[in-house]
Amino acid sequence: MKYIFLWMLLLSGVPVFSQAPDSVYVDYVKTPQLYGYGNQLTNPVIHLNSNDKLELDFDDINADVKNYYYTYQLCNADWSPAVISQFDYIRGFSQVNISSYKYSSIALTAYTHYQAIIPDVNCIPTRSGNYLLKIFLDADTSKLVFTRRFLVLGEGVSIAAQILQPFNPAISNSSQKLQFNINTKALNIMDPNQQLKVVLLQNNRWDNALTGFPPSFYSGSNYQYNSDDNCNFPAGKEWRWLDLQSFRYQSDRVLRADYLKTSTTIYVRPDPERSQQGYYYSQDLDGMYYIQTSESISPLWQGDYATVRFSYVPVGNIPYPDKDVYLIGKLTDYKLNDLTKMNFNADKGVYEGSLYLKQGYYNYCYVTVDRADPSRKPSFDITEGNNGQAENDYTILVYYKELGGRADQLVGMATLNSMVGR
Repeated sequence: MKYIFLWMLLLSGVPVFSQAPDSVYVDYVKTPQLYGYGNQLTNPVIHLNSNDKLELDFDDINADVKNYYYTYQLCNADWSPAVISQFDYIRGFSQVNISSYKYSSIALTAYTHYQAIIPDVNCIPTRSGNYLLKIFLDADTSKLVFTRRFLVLGEGVSIAAQILQPFNPAISNSSQKLQFNINTKALNIMDPNQQLKVVLLQNNRWDNALTGFPPSFYSGSNYQYNSDDNCNFPAGKEWRWLDLQSFRYQSDRVLRADYLKTSTTIYVRPDPERSQQGYYYSQDLDGMYYIQTSESISPLWQGDYATVRFSYVPVGNIPYPDKDVYLIGKLTDYKLNDLTKMNFNADKGVYEGSLYLKQGYYNYCYVTVDRADPSRKPSFDITEGNNGQAENDYTILVYYKELGGRADQLVGMATLNSMVGR
């Protein structure tokens, strides 16, 4: 029976193995972005049966022309693959060739820039939910290059929400609490524990998303979430910033630059520990970035690349015992790996790391991870500190599964900001 089931999955077009969201599997693809058409700072969301569009951009530093394709994979609320055929959630073809590309111009770094507008008229998602955009080579899905998340939003619930100061005195000055009510009158919910799921995002991050908590109270079609034990996020502080829109005219966050014939290296001013510093507000991008240049017409295919070297200075120039330090933000897809890990230089008493970045404006922060923690949960406590006055964006996602259904539907979404949502 096991082999029969696997064979049926293969015949139906359901992927037996899943891929990790927001991952790059080759070293020659740089700066993959998926965002709302025309705005790099938006979360990739489209409304079901609408004309909404997303824009996909990425660079291939092999500087040749490859045969790139993309497809979609429908996922559940936890990003596990939905056990359902592509024929049941894609109208049209299951694969689309990415035919729009330009060779880089002006930049020292040679690359080919690819672009696609999604969804294509011949490949449209027909169900709401979480989707994994999969980019691969030569119409062969086993030649996976990278993945990006996006959401298809349907209708079904209304959400009323606000941001409060937690009642718990231990976190009242360092965290922010979401309190909200969901009205499901338009849905047929018989078993809310099985049919209703809520996911909370801070600044569009999935690495610290909150989920799995039950409603505090429900009556009829109204579900209230107001427990002081759930829905609390450490607030962090405003994100650090780096302006790389020009390599020639160095911003005040740049210490120096090395200009070679074929490459550029940028040294960022050392970043001090901020947990003991007082809080002050400064406008930021909430961890995101955008590609832009101040000296060219098109940043997408005329922007250059540089090796950017970061350094983080712990108090007393002493390394943190039993902890690792990582550089995070959208620029690293919030990944904790060898590329984003900061290594301690004992001679200088600082943590050092580097990234290969395109010209633009970037937000970033440093986090620590307890080596003994199997969950590898990142923390701002030591490196940045947390202050309940910090400005953050929050997103509430509501998922619904029909009785006997095979996939979670995204039926509600609300966004609010800590500065105006109190």
